[in-house]
Amino acid sequence: MLWIVATLIAAAAQTARNAMQSSLTGSLGTIGATQVRFLYGFPFALLFLAIVTCVAGAMPPTPNVGFLAFTVAGAVAQIAATALLLAAMQLRSFSVATAFGKTEAVQVAVFGFVILGDALTLLKAGAILVATAGVFLIAVKPRERWDAQSLRPALFGIASGGLYAIAAVGFRGGILALDEGAFFMRATTTLVWSLGIQAALLGVWMAAFDRENLLKSLTLWRQSLFAGFMGAFASQFWFLGFSLTSAANVRTLGLIEVLFAQAVSRRVFAEVASVRELAGMALVVAGVGVLLLAM
Repeated sequence: MLWIVATLIAAAAQTARNAMQSSLTGSLGTIGATQVRFLYGFPFALLFLAIVTCVAGAMPPTPNVGFLAFTVAGAVAQIAATALLLAAMQLRSFSVATAFGKTEAVQVAVFGFVILGDALTLLKAGAILVATAGVFLIAVKPRERWDAQSLRPALFGIASGGLYAIAAVGFRGGILALDEGAFFMRATTTLVWSLGIQAALLGVWMAAFDRENLLKSLTLWRQSLFAGFMGAFASQFWFLGFSLTSAANVRTLGLIEVLFAQAVSRRVFAEVASVRELAGMALVVAGVGVLLLAM
């Protein structure tokens, strides 16, 4: 059950990373702030791998074709998912776009079952649906306007969730494709490769089309470095979770991040949860509880 501890740490760290990254968006733009996660996170991933190598007393496993295929697919899918989610947020409210993005938990269960053969029982499927419904109750406000114009951002959000699901399955597939090494060694090796690929791809893109914000991120290195560390730290524990159980289990338990975000909002912004939001939180907790009982 170590995956539970790893996932809870990852969700908490990701909440902190999101708060830090949001402060950089105004200065660097959405793509620039996203690039910080990869560019400044990559050196920390290398540090984590060095520590893991010393602890294990063995060299990292050698990449193979299957590993590279899964990891590259996961890395590219995660970048595309982020772009689609940002596009949905520009067309629709942040909360609605987030809610559609969180359909990842349902989609990752399907993709994991089809691609990797991860077990999916009716009880687990029910738990995932209940927790996802809770996210919608929390995120979608009652006075949100819904009409034909809502279809495009909704599709963007759902597509984003699907790509995040493919990314999660790709990263788990990469970890499982490595032939040797302890679970933590395989997880950290996959993290290094994925962050390296993402930093290179986005770095080239920004150098060609958004050089101003790329250079600006270097001047804001103090804030960027901390955000990069938290991003790599969160990813390290997400990947540890992926190495121990199915991506569906990890991502469903990871919905607890919604509760962490609500706690931060209340603590920092003195916001009080409504009855609807409390009901949504209860559904998230209930869905997660059923999932753990089904293990």
